[in-house]
Amino acid sequence: MLSNRSQENWFASAFTILELIYHSSIRSVRKSHGNAVLGLLMNIAQTMMLVAVFYGMYVLVGWQSGGIRGDFMLYLMTGVFLFMCHVKAMSAVVQSEGPTSAMMKHAPMNTIVAIGAAALGELYTQILSMLVVLFIYHAAWQPLVIHNTLGVMYMMLMAWFSGVAIGTIFLAAKPWAPQFIGLSAQIYSRANMFASGKMFVANSLPGFMLPYFTWNPLFHTIDQARGFAFLNYNPHYSSALYPLLISFACLLVGLMGEFYTRRRASISWAAKH
Repeated sequence: MLSNRSQENWFASAFTILELIYHSSIRSVRKSHGNAVLGLLMNIAQTMMLVAVFYGMYVLVGWQSGGIRGDFMLYLMTGVFLFMCHVKAMSAVVQSEGPTSAMMKHAPMNTIVAIGAAALGELYTQILSMLVVLFIYHAAWQPLVIHNTLGVMYMMLMAWFSGVAIGTIFLAAKPWAPQFIGLSAQIYSRANMFASGKMFVANSLPGFMLPYFTWNPLFHTIDQARGFAFLNYNPHYSSALYPLLISFACLLVGLMGEFYTRRRASISWAAKH
């Protein structure tokens, strides 16, 4: 039976959408693990393990921190935290509910809400994991000193936003070629292990190598974050504006592609996933 939905004013509609995104974000956080606390602990353990692996590489190989004088572990963590936030946000958006998902049958659920829920759920997980790891380091190792905390948090949000924007492009193309897009997203994540520049700073790179990294918005956010975190590092070859502009452009392209895909989606596409 069909029923007419009452018209809501813009404030009520906005509140309804925000409430829907809130509940969908909780579902997105719990989707990766049945127990939310264990899921968070697993993410914290993964972050700490990545920091430990890079610390071991620096010690064994004898790499230097690019001439930055300061806390070496903070140098590592600024790279790892932003890398994890970017890649995890991109993966969460790619794996969010598509136009052929059964969840889309429940009004007012739509793909935009699914994207927002996946992105916010991952942001919550990454920020909470980062705060726990920093607290453990500050309490158990040595006092943590960050030159400009707000600047570092801004770069953290920028890494997350750029991951969401790039993930939206993958999500829009995913129904057309699920296997190829899934492989492409994995290749992008693996490539950022090196292309993100978390193992070095832009100022230490020779000029002929810079073009291989400056295309990547994550490279700029990590380098700028280290400029905010350390008093004696001033990034000359990265920009805080570039990742913002690239992210808005990618988000616009991704949303246009998602709208085009949604208008032509078929239930039979779900069998491809």
